[in-house]
Amino acid sequence: MTKDSPMSSVVPVMVPMPAERPYSYAVPDGMRVEPGSIVRVPLGPREVAGIVWDGPGEAVAAKKLRAIAGVFDCPPIPEEMRRFVDWVANYTLSPPGMVARMLLRAPAAFDPEPPTEGLRLVDGMGPDRLTAARERVLEMAADGQAWTKAGLAHAAGVSASVIEGLRSQGVFETVSIPPRPVVALPDPTFGRATLTDGQAEAAERLREKAGTDAFSVTLIDGVTGSGKTEVYFEAVAAALERGKQVLILIPEIALTQAFLERFHDRFGAKPAEWHSDLAPKKRERVWRQVAEGQLRVVAGARSALFLPFRELGLIVIDEEHDPAYKQEDRVFYNARDMGVVRAHIGGFPVVLASATPSLESRVNANQGRYERIVLSSRFADAALPELATIDMRKAAPERGGFLSPVLIEEMKKTLARGEQTLLFLNRRGYAPLTLCRVCGHRFQCPDCSSWLVEHRFRRQLVCHHCGYNEPRPEACPECGTLDHLVACGPGVERITEEVDQLFPDARTIMLSSDMMGGVKRLRLELEAIAKGEADIIIGTQLVAKGHNFPGMTLVGVIDADLGLANGDPRAAERTFQLLAQVTGRAGRTGRKSLGLLQTYQPEHPVMRAIVTGDAEAFYEREMAERERAGLPPFGRLAGIIVSAATRQEAESHARGLRQAAPRADEVDVLGPAEAPLALVAGRHRFRLLVHGTRRSDIQGFLRDMIKAGPRPRGSVRVQVDIDPQSFL
Repeated sequence: MTKDSPMSSVVPVMVPMPAERPYSYAVPDGMRVEPGSIVRVPLGPREVAGIVWDGPGEAVAAKKLRAIAGVFDCPPIPEEMRRFVDWVANYTLSPPGMVARMLLRAPAAFDPEPPTEGLRLVDGMGPDRLTAARERVLEMAADGQAWTKAGLAHAAGVSASVIEGLRSQGVFETVSIPPRPVVALPDPTFGRATLTDGQAEAAERLREKAGTDAFSVTLIDGVTGSGKTEVYFEAVAAALERGKQVLILIPEIALTQAFLERFHDRFGAKPAEWHSDLAPKKRERVWRQVAEGQLRVVAGARSALFLPFRELGLIVIDEEHDPAYKQEDRVFYNARDMGVVRAHIGGFPVVLASATPSLESRVNANQGRYERIVLSSRFADAALPELATIDMRKAAPERGGFLSPVLIEEMKKTLARGEQTLLFLNRRGYAPLTLCRVCGHRFQCPDCSSWLVEHRFRRQLVCHHCGYNEPRPEACPECGTLDHLVACGPGVERITEEVDQLFPDARTIMLSSDMMGGVKRLRLELEAIAKGEADIIIGTQLVAKGHNFPGMTLVGVIDADLGLANGDPRAAERTFQLLAQVTGRAGRTGRKSLGLLQTYQPEHPVMRAIVTGDAEAFYEREMAERERAGLPPFGRLAGIIVSAATRQEAESHARGLRQAAPRADEVDVLGPAEAPLALVAGRHRFRLLVHGTRRSDIQGFLRDMIKAGPRPRGSVRVQVDIDPQSFL
């Protein structure tokens, strides 16, 4: 419906703030807006961008009604996307305005990108005299294409003054060059891969799905190195052939340079990237060109789900099990689940891919909601790594060390063969705890209930929750004793120190997300590893993110028990996934490979499942335990996190909410209890856990509970987390 009406016409506008509903605004005479139009509206003393929403505007007294200030020259947000925003807000119990805010993240893109001034050769015009430099310029521009002055000068190897002189003589005319696409158009026929019979069968099934306007979910369950990426690329090709846009979600997209290159090899062009490390100008151009339909494929992190695609026809969610898809800030959502919803609303297929699928996806496949395609062997029949546990009770490291003699011996053999070793420890820094040997003082964050982690290479003690840091002192601040501070337990920096002592001639690289140099350095180092320019790699969980290291034949997990030591109901599943992904980095090019897990619990079901390769037995056991306890995906959970500047405020508000909980046969409320991380960034935290059956209306229950409960006052803040992934 188009509005072309006098000032009395009223439309709802969703503004990017914690608004529970759109606000009503008047449409000035002569202004044209429609649902989805991005407009500029007054909000208090300032103006903000908003989206004209669906339905009539609420009745507002004429004297209170404010007018839309302007309409951006931007394609309207499609109806599918507006429905998706409403759905996410309703499901996550978030204000719709905050969900819309994620859609409006590139305000500079709402107006068209201005054209660039260019130069084009004028037919029949020549300079008054022809020099060698001028001749090179004329040869370069002879094809009649428009050039920027700087670009033409660089290509011809002349100074800008040469170009300017030719323009002043009328040899070149000034023209406008339209904005260039962020990336070239992908060609679905460019580089078709040679697929095995199993891959070809799976690819054909996906091509069928991607060739229709029908919602479906397909889970590609393939062992590491089985070619899942090449298989779902065929679905991408089928969607492109139909003139559809494609979204590929990848955890840690900023690090996956290898994926971008594989995409280029298949389609002749890279996909557009979308992630937090993208330069602001690039983000604006990507947002705009997605909205205009110029960009056909985007590979992005979870926030790419809120890009304004106009012709979206396929979503691929790679490594669908990865916890990085869960956002736990402002709007709490899981991009995997919301991606399925987005595809359902749009009526198109979605593909999930993983070597270690989430339990939720496996159950959905078992119950017939998803189709499951299994790729059980590696590409080119490369063997999976041989896996074994090292019982640390029998093969303990030497005093002061953390590497078992068994692992050290295998590292020596691997080095002698000229092959690579990966040592994995999911703990950043040098040591997780520093204390004084004399008085027992422990270094704790002043703003969080967590120990400070020593980063010896930076000479800092750092809190990994709020970012607080302080220099590592020489003396204990409690008793003043010098040189008696001791690091307890290992982090990757400490393992690197031990490796340097054991193998001083080896080329060693440490990979951690908090390294100096950020994403750019990590990309360069991952590239160096793939080229064989390192012998031993020590890394945290970012090394498990689907990287392909051709020369890697040994993987050692330093502390395989680490993820099991908490009360998280997903602890076993997460540990299994992480260890299976890490050990899967070995032997991907066919060489004989080995994965060793240092553990004090070799008999644990997770360790047995990984070593025997019997993932099915692990999934069946885990499903049975979850079903018995009524835990997701067989039951429903929601977390309520109450935080405040004082412990008393937080606890009092949490108790008030608990008392306001309505009676319900299928829903229980547990707590409130102090959160395991009871203090974060100076805020005290209490948690309530709401547990319901699969059929229960947890959202309705929570709405009634919050409505009947106390209003947040002072410093109190309440956050609702539907389907929580973290219990800290």
